[in-house]
Amino acid sequence: MAISTRFPVKAAALGLSAMLLFASGCSEQQAETKAPYVKTQSAGQGQVSAVNTYSGTVRGRYETNMAFQVGGQILARNVQAGSRVRAGDVLMVIDSRDVEQKANQGDAQVASARAQLNLAQSNLARYTELYQADAIPAAVLDQYQTNYDAAFAAYQNALAAAAQGHNALGYTNLVAGADGVISAVNAEEGQVVAAGQNVLTLVQTGELEVEVSVPENQVGALSEGMPVDVSFWALGGAPVPGSVREISPMADAAARTYRVRVSVPNPPDGMGLGMTASVSVRGETGTAGGSILPMSAIYQSGDQPQVWVVTDDHTVELKHVTVESFDDNNVVVYGLNPRDTVVTAGVHKLREGQSVRTEAGK
Repeated sequence: MAISTRFPVKAAALGLSAMLLFASGCSEQQAETKAPYVKTQSAGQGQVSAVNTYSGTVRGRYETNMAFQVGGQILARNVQAGSRVRAGDVLMVIDSRDVEQKANQGDAQVASARAQLNLAQSNLARYTELYQADAIPAAVLDQYQTNYDAAFAAYQNALAAAAQGHNALGYTNLVAGADGVISAVNAEEGQVVAAGQNVLTLVQTGELEVEVSVPENQVGALSEGMPVDVSFWALGGAPVPGSVREISPMADAAARTYRVRVSVPNPPDGMGLGMTASVSVRGETGTAGGSILPMSAIYQSGDQPQVWVVTDDHTVELKHVTVESFDDNNVVVYGLNPRDTVVTAGVHKLREGQSVRTEAGK
């Protein structure tokens, strides 16, 4: 009797096929789980420095609010806003008649005090002789000695008051203390002003600088002596070097900005008071700078642009960035650390936490 072998052979063929399919599936699964290669770029490779520009005005380093040291009526105003003056020029004159009368009054008080002092001195000398002759007790002599001391003190006081009155005669002329420009006039001829009242402002032209207002969230990046670039809209040309000379310790109550003064050691020709200036502050590379990346590195699924960054354990994670500018192929972004490794191709095929391989770890 013949035994058929078709069925066992067919079963063996089917088992072999199943084994091949299982092996093929495992191979495909291993291929799928293997970390893919990604093209990357260091964020610091194309980094640019952050530049903040502030608008300001050319001002004098020394601006003096001038006032009379005595009060009176203004008889003459010899300057106007914009007048250039030299040290010693008489800017304003007030009526000196009242001041002269006070000076005369001081002289009269000196004469009266001198007469009292002479009388007290004569009495003291007379009673001193009587005391030496044992004609009066010591208590009487002490009284006349006290009278003399009081008269001498009154005489010294009268002399000081008279000197003050004569000094006031010189205060009736308001004199410029340095070369400069009159930037403001606050009183007119015929007006009665009090002592200490601001009547004009003198700006010394020997040293000009630029004043800018810096927002409170950016003033921390500035420090005294920091180099800056200063340009002038009216003059054109290349910017000139400057340095931060002074930073106000308190913000303006209304604008909430800090006043910063910038000195210009080598001012350009034509630089004058009131000109518009721009101060550019360049930040340190690697701190507040931006990175130049290819457009293909940007991953954006909503309103916030992001990039894939390769972490130390060779996985990728999304990091928010701010796009500053872009062209056909590149984009300038802010918010990255210069040591970040950014994926620059195939960003839409990655997922959060996915393992990847880079050229550095190949």
